[in-house]
Amino acid sequence: MKYIDEFRDGALAQKIAANIAIEANQARSYHLMEFCGGHTHAISRYGIVDLLPDNIHMIHGPGCPVCVLPIGRVENAIQLAQIPGLILCSYGDMLRIPTANGVSLLKIKAQGADVRMVYSSADAIKIAQNNPQHQVVFLAIGFETTTPPTAVVIKQAQAMDLTNFSVFCNHVLTPSAISHILQSPEVRQLGLLPLDGFIGPAHVSTVIGSQPYEYFAEEFQKPVVIAGFEPLDVMQAILMLIRQLNEGRAEVENEFSRAVLPTGNMKAQLLVAEVFELRRIFEWRGLGLVPYSALKIKSSYAEFDAEKRFQIPELSIADNKACECGAILRGVKRPQDCKIFGTVCTPENPIGSCMVSSEGACAAHYSYGRLRDNNTTMQKN
Repeated sequence: MKYIDEFRDGALAQKIAANIAIEANQARSYHLMEFCGGHTHAISRYGIVDLLPDNIHMIHGPGCPVCVLPIGRVENAIQLAQIPGLILCSYGDMLRIPTANGVSLLKIKAQGADVRMVYSSADAIKIAQNNPQHQVVFLAIGFETTTPPTAVVIKQAQAMDLTNFSVFCNHVLTPSAISHILQSPEVRQLGLLPLDGFIGPAHVSTVIGSQPYEYFAEEFQKPVVIAGFEPLDVMQAILMLIRQLNEGRAEVENEFSRAVLPTGNMKAQLLVAEVFELRRIFEWRGLGLVPYSALKIKSSYAEFDAEKRFQIPELSIADNKACECGAILRGVKRPQDCKIFGTVCTPENPIGSCMVSSEGACAAHYSYGRLRDNNTTMQKN
């Protein structure tokens, strides 16, 4: 693929790493949160931590949409899928999220429920067209990146008068989660988290732009650097954050200027505003109840709202007691701090949602970080 190898150049990575080592003040520590799961995956996959000085600490944030969906909403989806004659459409990772008792959409599919993996919301609406005798529900999840496609299919369903199609909406908002991490007393009580700056998400920012992050820079004096997902993108963003912190600045900078504009994608934003509105409150795994952090379908499209069509109840269910996924999503613990990581909990047998998606902190560390941990332990011994 054109213009990918250029962002994975090993020699250039070493040069950026050398600059980071020179400019990082050894008399202080830097605690930087990569909010997006895509960055978490890249940091683990390309061994970026190994190129950083010991006083730069990368903290995983709650930027994996599969990970932050609370168990209550997963249970809602499982109950929906068990309605006779109903077809539930979902992205693949969602099928493997376990509830506290180990049930998942994949397991009830094996028991006979009609659960179908789709690659896009467009696939779900095609299934509804091809199965007029069945109710078809699309389990919609994701941050601002995947919300516009969901809005498109809702508008299409209305235009086609597709009465057997509806959406179980679980779309959540990035800025609200960052605000909650920085100012919520509940999150602070669950574990104090030192944070000096943020690596801003890439795909989300192509939709919402860089302007929404200015609030964090101004109100909380936390610098934000929006970065692409390639290893050199992430390393350059770390260098830019180090420079801001050294100079006492707290600004929004855009490393991913090849794709992100200050105002974002206005067409996508208007589409989302037409179909969705803010929920007053929504539960996040690890963050608890977060005000104005999620979207619901507007009343003008209520006939395509699965929550109303099927009277889906609000459920709040505690995580598996052995799982540290909530603390990992808040950034106060690392995957290797969980007692069941890599033993009871693996990608093949996930106990918590952080081990399900490749963007989850636990799955990323399981795939790329375990050997480094083992080598470090052996060297110490």
